[in-house]
Amino acid sequence: MKIILLQDEKKLGKKGDIIEASEGYARNFILPKKIGVEATPQNMNNLKLQKANEDKKAKELLDAAKAMAAELETKQIVVKIKAGEGGRAFGSVSTKEIAAAFKEQHNLEIDKKKIQLPDSLKTFGTHEVAVKLHPQVTGKLIVKVLEA
Repeated sequence: MKIILLQDEKKLGKKGDIIEASEGYARNFILPKKIGVEATPQNMNNLKLQKANEDKKAKELLDAAKAMAAELETKQIVVKIKAGEGGRAFGSVSTKEIAAAFKEQHNLEIDKKKIQLPDSLKTFGTHEVAVKLHPQVTGKLIVKVLEA
């Protein structure tokens, strides 16, 4: 019996896969626990429409991430921190401070978890920071660290 899986199942496959299962296993385990449905022509069509919809949403998210990355390339933010002895930075700039400064200066939000700092910014000057907007898209943001 052909079954369309409705959820990931360790020994059977991933959601949306079409598997071949014995009649008894399908009727007594898969169908009652709603792990899958029988692969009728109607259910196959629903699966095809669902996959098309998911592909469309994924493409829209990717396009939005690419647009945001292009916008980030044109912008820069200024973060001010205190200076210690000898003109050295007192403390460092965190992803939280970068996200807050970006929202304040450009009225756009970036999740602080998406900002990737190789190590904390402890020196004054201009730094290029990577922002992971999508698994396939990484934008660059210019951060100017100035003395307060």
